[in-house]
Amino acid sequence: MLQHRPHTTVVLAMSADGKIADFRRSPARFGSRVDKAHLEKQIAASDAVLFGAGTLDAYGTTLTVTDPTLVQLRAQGGKPPQPVHIVTTHSANLNPEIHFFKQPVRRWLLTTTEGAFSWKGRSEFEQILVFETPTGEIDIPAALKHLATLHITRLAVLGGGELVASLLGLDLIDELWLTVCPLILGGNTAPTPVDGKGFLSDLAPKLQLLEVNIVEQEVFLHYRLQPPAD
Repeated sequence: MLQHRPHTTVVLAMSADGKIADFRRSPARFGSRVDKAHLEKQIAASDAVLFGAGTLDAYGTTLTVTDPTLVQLRAQGGKPPQPVHIVTTHSANLNPEIHFFKQPVRRWLLTTTEGAFSWKGRSEFEQILVFETPTGEIDIPAALKHLATLHITRLAVLGGGELVASLLGLDLIDELWLTVCPLILGGNTAPTPVDGKGFLSDLAPKLQLLEVNIVEQEVFLHYRLQPPAD
């Protein structure tokens, strides 16, 4: 496990057949009010949330902390009302007219040199973080190490599946919260919690089940990532 980085938790809702959206990649609004409250609680417990451009494109917004009790708890902990909301994208081809850019949150952009070019000198993002590998991809381990130097100790990852796959492949995830919702979406192109190329079974990340909560028709699963075998 990489040292000196934020404690990173993935929080996602999925259908009973393991899809986080339908084949059209429509906004996934199939979670209940209980699931939304659960997600808000996880966001409120974080110093920053991280999500990919595809997730932002689907919703056009980010989920803010609105529960007065959660806002008060953040204040008591010396934290601002909202965590930092970080969009990660290689190209940074984002629509500046979406509602996300009007929400009362601190917005950061994690991108490449190419992606940063069109947003420099603009006011939409408070910070533009450029961390690049020699092949021109986003250097996620370096970025997370940098976030730790900015006093971000807890990071919530809200999707999508490609981002989660990248983080898992780099052993950068500590916990997962998965809500199983009572519907079946199907579709061989519908996104899942972990997309990417996949893992061979003997090399797959292993999980330890910490707790299971059933609320009405939804199942809330809490896992810890086990350290990889030597």
